[in-house]
Amino acid sequence: MSTDTATDVAFTPVGSVSDLTRGEGRAYAVGGVQIAVFLLGDGTVRATAAVCPHRGGPIADGQSDDTKVMCPLHQYAYAFADGSCNDPAIGTLAVYPSRVVDGTIEVAVGT
Repeated sequence: MSTDTATDVAFTPVGSVSDLTRGEGRAYAVGGVQIAVFLLGDGTVRATAAVCPHRGGPIADGQSDDTKVMCPLHQYAYAFADGSCNDPAIGTLAVYPSRVVDGTIEVAVGT
C-alpha cells in the first residue's frame, strides 16, 4: 500500500495494467470490497463498485467508453466521473480514486 502525500489517500495495488483491455473491465477485491477497473482509451484507469446498484449486475462485464460504463443486465449507464446514472431513480455507483504507477494499477477504497 502506498499513500499519496499530497492528498493523504492510501492506494492499494490490484494488478498489472497489462492485464486490462481498453474498453473492458476486470473485477478485483480490495480490502474486502469488490471493485471493477476499466482501462480507458487514453491509458488511464477508472475504478467503480463491481456490482450494479439496480439489480446486482456485474459491472466489470459491461461495455464502457472513456466517460461511462453500462451495466450488462439492464443497460443503465454510470459516469466514471461521479457514478451518476442515466436514470436518477436508480442511484449512483460508487467510484474510487485510481491510478497507474510503473505499470501497476492502484485503487483507493474507503476514501
